[in-house]
Amino acid sequence: MKHYSVINIVKLQDPFEAMLHRYRGLLFSLCRHYCRRGLEADDLLQEATVALWRDRERLLSLPTVQQAALTWKISRNAMIDCLRKLKETETLPEGYESADEDRSMLRELHERIALLDEPDRSIVRLQLEGYNYEEIGERVGMTEKNVSVRLVRIKEKLRKSMTI
Repeated sequence: MKHYSVINIVKLQDPFEAMLHRYRGLLFSLCRHYCRRGLEADDLLQEATVALWRDRERLLSLPTVQQAALTWKISRNAMIDCLRKLKETETLPEGYESADEDRSMLRELHERIALLDEPDRSIVRLQLEGYNYEEIGERVGMTEKNVSVRLVRIKEKLRKSMTI
């Protein structure tokens, strides 16, 4: 009698399911990176799976390394799009009134952002508008990695200036 692992059974069923099984860790780590609530995680995972399904023929025809990279890119973009849609439809709880202190802190933050040098100011504003690192990089002429590093440094700089 031949012993089959879970992975072998998935491979026997459907190539797309096997691919999802292979990249489940990647999908879950992306979900943890982008979500803040449990409901969002389910939504993000579902949107990523649907996006991968739409592009399954191209994905399944690629070698493993390229397949992993494209899976990551498609999933990430689907999750970002889903979060943008959720942001547009979210409403404040009934009876919620923003405190003056919150508004003054927000105003101070925007003033500090306005004092940043270019391209730091543009990078922060584009991120606040919901653009991902790749889109920001295209607009300011940087690589995605460079945008990521700059944002970490800018945020730290703003955090320090707000606590002084």
